Order: sequence, then structure tokens, then C-alpha cells
Amino acid sequence: MAEEVPAFRRDRLRLPVAQRRRQIVQVTTRLIAERGFWGLSMQDVADGCGLTVQGLLHHVGSKDGLLLSVLEHSEAEDALRLAAQFGAGGDTLTGDPADNAPQGAADLRQACAAIARHNAAQPEIVRLYAVLAAESLEPRHPAHAYFLARHRRALAGLTELAKTISDHPQSLARQILATMDGLQLQWLRDPVAADLVREWEAASEVIFGRAGT
Repeated sequence: MAEEVPAFRRDRLRLPVAQRRRQIVQVTTRLIAERGFWGLSMQDVADGCGLTVQGLLHHVGSKDGLLLSVLEHSEAEDALRLAAQFGAGGDTLTGDPADNAPQGAADLRQACAAIARHNAAQPEIVRLYAVLAAESLEPRHPAHAYFLARHRRALAGLTELAKTISDHPQSLARQILATMDGLQLQWLRDPVAADLVREWEAASEVIFGRAGT
């Protein structure tokens, strides 16, 4: 006789609100990185947290609200890490590496190297953003406006830093973003074959060597 599979049991433990929301964000982050937003099931998130769907909705309001919670949490966590890395004031940080690059204290090349190291230390978050960035090219995606604004902020931040070394700073900033995005995708696909920090260092020799001539 086949062994009976035990039914899923809900977690009866009442967690503090902040702890429960952190759990929801962590479970959702992992699921979106695996399946994308369109493939995300509220039931799977609820199961992963030991909640009912109704209990999950009590905390996040809706599926779009769940996505917003994940993005806001990720930005806040990035801001804390970047404050330590760049020595910046926490009140001015936005969570976007290009926004938080050092102004005057270091040059563009140093800022980009810091961004590469920062991203290499959090592959699951980079995967989450890569999946959502691709999905949100569709204008009806709930994160479309968020990623458009994020891209514009990153481009503006890098362009400002590039003004001291290039006559075409926005073009250089676009090249940097394109190279970084491409290297990150290769790294996520095959992390054994592609080391993000090492590959960025090699690419920067070309980018900044050309910019300096």
C-alpha cells in the first residue's frame, strides 16, 4: 500500500507584523526569481509562509501590492549595504547603486567596480531584478513605471559621473549599463563560467581605456 502523503499544515504561529512581512518578502522574492511575476501564485506564497490566501492579502492587499512590497524592501536593503560600501549618509540613499555612487570622492570607474562587487554578493536579488526588468517591458506590467524610472535614475547618475572623462557622457553611461546588464545575465546563467567581478574588470579596461583617449 502506498504511503499516504501528509496534508499541508498551516503555520499557527503568530509572528510579529514586521517579521511576518519580512517572511512574505523573502518567499516572494525567491518565487519571482524562479517564475517571474506572471507565474507567481498567491497560493504558493501563502503556502510558503504557512498562511491562507486571505491572511496573505491582509498583509499585502493585492498581488500588485505584494510586488511593490518586494521592490521597496529590496531598495531599502540595498540602501543599507551601499551606505556601508560608499560611506554615504543613509538619508540620501535610494537603493539604486548608480544613484548612490560617490560624488567627488571617487571616479566613475571606481563607482562601477563597487556596483559590480555589490551585485555579485546578492545573486538572488540580481536574478529577481533581471526577471522583472524583462517582464516589465510590457507597458501593462505593474512594475513597468518602476523600472523605467529606475533606468532613468541609473542613467542620470552615471552620466553625471562620466562628465569629467567623456565629451559624450550619456553615451558612455549607456554603454556601461548595457555592458553591466549583459555580464550579469551571463553570470546568472552560468556562474561557474562567468565571474561577475572579474569579467567587469576586464570590460572596464576596454570601456575606460577608450573613454580616456
